[in-house]
Amino acid sequence: MTTVTTEVTTDREISYREAINEAIHQEMTSDDSVFVAGIDLAKQGDVFGITQGVLTKFGPKRIMDTPISENAITGLAIGAATQGLRPVISLMFIDFIGVCFDQIINQMAKMKYMFGGKARLPLTVLVNAGAGTGMAAQHSQSLEALLCHIPGLKVVMPSTAYDAKGLMVTSMREDNPVFMIMHKRCSRLRGPVPEESYTVPLGSAAVVREGTDATIVATAYMVHEALAAAETLAGEGISVEVVDPRSLQPLDTETVLESVRKTHRVLTVHEAVEFGGIGGEINAQIAEHAFDHLDAPPMRIGAPFSPVPYSPVLEKEWVVNSDQIIEQTRRLVSG
Repeated sequence: MTTVTTEVTTDREISYREAINEAIHQEMTSDDSVFVAGIDLAKQGDVFGITQGVLTKFGPKRIMDTPISENAITGLAIGAATQGLRPVISLMFIDFIGVCFDQIINQMAKMKYMFGGKARLPLTVLVNAGAGTGMAAQHSQSLEALLCHIPGLKVVMPSTAYDAKGLMVTSMREDNPVFMIMHKRCSRLRGPVPEESYTVPLGSAAVVREGTDATIVATAYMVHEALAAAETLAGEGISVEVVDPRSLQPLDTETVLESVRKTHRVLTVHEAVEFGGIGGEINAQIAEHAFDHLDAPPMRIGAPFSPVPYSPVLEKEWVVNSDQIIEQTRRLVSG
């Protein structure tokens, strides 16, 4: 599926986290089978405000605070989904998926397959990811590549408020498990978002800036770093096209390939450690399907192969930024 982003026709602006909150409210209003469960979601409204107001509007039967047990929360969601409900659960930080990996890999992802399609698992898992907020090694990782490697799971990673709401609605209506990965540094970013409900299809990338000299494929907050880099490079006469996959599993490879066939050069950028990241998979698909269109080898940028440092100075050096993207793009174009 090929999707080119067009300007959103609304003057209304809300934040990324408010957009997700609005999607939850609207879907819970229209579908009584939706309920929400997780740590500090009901009374507190989530640590990032994602579920603010849900308890007041829908009551304790539709949203519940759980014990601090990600394994139990995930098991609850799997069981409820097979019985016709549409659970939305929060594991708070993506780092915590390790606590319930058996539930995710061997139950959630496999159950529909093992029951010959008779078991439906319409459940949405909310997780926060990303560094740059001083939360150290166990609360700052980007582990999307781990989830994308597991057949049976779908994975979305929006970068804007518009996409956050649209992908959240789509995820809650999907009859398969979807991980909604929310980047912490995106949570306060504001943008135009229609008040009415709408969807952004899974497997649809967005061309967020058009260009002719090189393609940058970036995920989550790195989209904003890539756009900043593209603006600087434009002043040097380098025209950069920026593609935001939005959905990582399924991945809209065709939109990426179309862009590369036009620009003949590509740089993939993600915040996760470079080794084994989603950028390597994207570059491999480009090499397989658009090799004859390349004027230079596909390049990638990711974080160093180390845990996220707690020290603000070290963390700043660890996180990928626009300066690195500018430097690598210059090399790509000159080569």
